[in-house]
Amino acid sequence: MTASTTSTQSSGVIAPYGGTLVDLMVPESDRASVKASATTSIECSDRNACDVELLIVGGFSPERGFMHQADYAAVVEGHRTTSGHLFGLPIVMDTDRDDVTVGDKVLLTYKGQDLAVLTVEDKWEPDKVVEAKGCYGTTSLEHPAVRMIATERRRFYLGGVIQGLELPKRVFPCKTPAEVRAGLPAGEDVVAFQCRNPIHRAHYELFTRALDASNVSEKAVVLVHPTCGPTQQDDIPGAVRFQTYERLADEVDNPRIRWAYLPYAMHMAGPREALQHMIIRRNYGCTHFIIGRDMAGCKSSLTGDDFYGAYDAQNFAKECAPELTMETVPSLNLVYTEEEGYVTAEHAEARGLHVRKLSGTQFRKMLRSGEEIPEWFAFRSVVEVLRAS
Repeated sequence: MTASTTSTQSSGVIAPYGGTLVDLMVPESDRASVKASATTSIECSDRNACDVELLIVGGFSPERGFMHQADYAAVVEGHRTTSGHLFGLPIVMDTDRDDVTVGDKVLLTYKGQDLAVLTVEDKWEPDKVVEAKGCYGTTSLEHPAVRMIATERRRFYLGGVIQGLELPKRVFPCKTPAEVRAGLPAGEDVVAFQCRNPIHRAHYELFTRALDASNVSEKAVVLVHPTCGPTQQDDIPGAVRFQTYERLADEVDNPRIRWAYLPYAMHMAGPREALQHMIIRRNYGCTHFIIGRDMAGCKSSLTGDDFYGAYDAQNFAKECAPELTMETVPSLNLVYTEEEGYVTAEHAEARGLHVRKLSGTQFRKMLRSGEEIPEWFAFRSVVEVLRAS
């Protein structure tokens, strides 16, 4: 059997990329027979499980499974599949198993769950140096994703269609694209805000002011859509971040904000990551995407130098946006001033306003020591969660 593809919604929400929202979940009545068709199994890593989930629910529409070698190579080289669709980073299943061959049906398991059955249609040994250079612009192991593909991803890549059996159970309850779309206003713009850290006052000001941008409709909403998969090693644990978002949503109670969580594993791939996020957010019903300076960037652990220029992600996203029928909203450079609260840095400088600053390092030190955190910097609810953790 083949998985279904749902027709484009006529609800006034932007169509998914490729025109239809892919849905690879097998009907419940067929799941036992699909599972029984598997002849072997592979346990998914946290990253694999994120990819499987996004494939099943259509977050990677129009992709219907793990990429074949030809699509993988095309995406690595030129951020497009062989069918011509834009795609930021390749989606592959990795294994060290010599005995898994083309034609096999593989049950993909994850922490005691049976997620999907993969029909292996392609198997190859990738050139990870070429992959690193193409996707991340560097072969340095100081880049977290280069280190990931070199030391975590296994020897062989598998491509093929998947049949979904069950979604991973997560601390973050991840709404599917169809569920998110059902809660969006018809005929209005939807601005996506991506983050992987707790939201502080400056972030809130940033994404709520994006609703006033000249290219955003009057009754638009913002989708705050944090990633909940693996991130950098020093990031705040997912369970803690989830609590900060839930508490903050209750505290601000803003009807123009929609909240959802994304089962995605960050690559810190700068421009390529920006494209990947835009495609995913279009599938979740977004028309606009906020691009910050140095989005999804990272630094050398030896020199502290950035792997990407401050505006590389913004420029690349702008270049790709028309083909995605999306628009970008540049991230405002906001600062807090004693006289006028949050304003743009340019406004503060032009008027000689007194800017107050608090670094992340200072904030963490104040958290640990129990010092009072200024409310202009962080929401009380977020501080309470972080202190309790």
